[in-house]
Amino acid sequence: MLSCSIRTLRRLKCCCNKRWSSLFLAKGYCFSKPKVVPSFCNTDIKLSRFYVGERQSSLRQWRRRSLYTVTDTYEAIELALDSVIKIFTVSSSPNYFLPWQNKSQRETMGSGFVIPGKKILTNAHVVADHTFVLVRKHGSPTKYRAEVQAVGHECDLAILVVESPEFWEGMNFLELGDIPFLQEAVAVVGYPQGVVSRVEPTQYVHGATQLMAIQIDAAINPGNSGGPAIMGNKVAGVAFQNLSGAENIGYIIPVPVIKHFIAGIEESGKYMGFCSMGLSCQPTENVQLRNHFKMQPHMTGVLVSKINPLSDAYGVLKKDDIILEFDGVPIANDGTVPFRNRERITFDHLVSMKKPNETALVKVLRNGQEHAFTITLQPLQPLVPVHQFDKLPSYYIFAGLVFVPLTQPYLHEYGEDWYNTSPRRLCERALRELPKRAGEQLVILSQVLMDDINAGYERLAELQVKKVNGIEIKNLKHLCQLVENCSRESLRIDLDDDRVVALNYESARIATSRILERHRIPSRMSIDLLSEQNSLLMDSAE
Repeated sequence: MLSCSIRTLRRLKCCCNKRWSSLFLAKGYCFSKPKVVPSFCNTDIKLSRFYVGERQSSLRQWRRRSLYTVTDTYEAIELALDSVIKIFTVSSSPNYFLPWQNKSQRETMGSGFVIPGKKILTNAHVVADHTFVLVRKHGSPTKYRAEVQAVGHECDLAILVVESPEFWEGMNFLELGDIPFLQEAVAVVGYPQGVVSRVEPTQYVHGATQLMAIQIDAAINPGNSGGPAIMGNKVAGVAFQNLSGAENIGYIIPVPVIKHFIAGIEESGKYMGFCSMGLSCQPTENVQLRNHFKMQPHMTGVLVSKINPLSDAYGVLKKDDIILEFDGVPIANDGTVPFRNRERITFDHLVSMKKPNETALVKVLRNGQEHAFTITLQPLQPLVPVHQFDKLPSYYIFAGLVFVPLTQPYLHEYGEDWYNTSPRRLCERALRELPKRAGEQLVILSQVLMDDINAGYERLAELQVKKVNGIEIKNLKHLCQLVENCSRESLRIDLDDDRVVALNYESARIATSRILERHRIPSRMSIDLLSEQNSLLMDSAE
């Protein structure tokens, strides 16, 4: 997909918790302070009207839909007050430097609203890494226990359910509408007055995914994440982040993204993700560039620079192909496609709105000849995960050597300026390298828990693990299996920079128990690896 400029996104921030602050500061993103709310606090819900800044719909349609009176505003407010709730979350995020333990729990607050099916829609960052969730209706002192049914961290959306019948008494379910036309009036919950200025793909800070978003000229206050933007009697979007350093600029998640999230859950029972072609593309706005690739004057498109080996496009498209059309829609030289009336949006949006396993017809120019290919689209995961919410980190300890898969949350432990303070080589690999095979991980020697058995190896921390006894490792599980099943007297581990760790295997096994007891570590491996080892032992016993 077309790469996103870091400079244009460096000030985006979520509006719930400061614990997201490490997530994107490598690229210059900033975050607001958390909204920590005592249990007795009753936070008012602010509502206001704002207008879209530019004209996009036809004059007749705009006149019909823009007759949004004061009475309509009051009706929208009353509608929202019977639909909007406050969410109180207790969360505890993992410590990636000490992956066998969590950080201190914290209490944060967000907003949400009810939708048909007795469900609550809110932001994923409001309930990420949750251990306990309560919800409260507007104007009510009573809190109710809520369960997280589904979370889509990429699109920053989550669905909660409440079992108590009492909670649903008097609640009004909000219906999803459409993307507002420019110069239409909407009532927004949780914002001061502002205007919608644009609709375009934007970096979602929480999930590090570029999806469609609506930018408004209004600040989003901490604690208001998850509140609905209402147009008429329907929802036009969900509040989720703002732009730090700029006065009164915020973002809402539009209805197409919300519907895609909900539809995937209804069809499969779980969050399915957003599809990607796995491409890095370059605009072809330069005339000489277009001539070099034999583009005719009437042709427009983008140049394929890199292809993810795990995508279906890897076996179909080639580097230096020119993508002319996607599903019959011409792609401009700047990578955009027509959107509504006199608007344009990057063709990434068309890709992201496809369902997993759906196909797309792609027209390309290759060596001056036009070709049409059918490509199956799937959500793709990076080699180094950008986020690891709602799951425990994986780790494996042997002879005091702590092995972990490289993730961006691990790098975030180096502080808010992790892009500059974390190991440069690991950081570059995390941001740039693509996976070569499914299930691949970059495994690193995170740290050395000092003991006589590993003395002298402490300087090898933060290096990538390459081989175990001459066998190239695929991921942490593979490394664990190679070490656990070692039948040699000596264990050899090859690291980056041609560094080598050699251990007497039996002595190292004995030392492992001693080191775990000394550091009060409950297990030499994480739960996921332990379950895998138990499964292998049961299979061998049979």
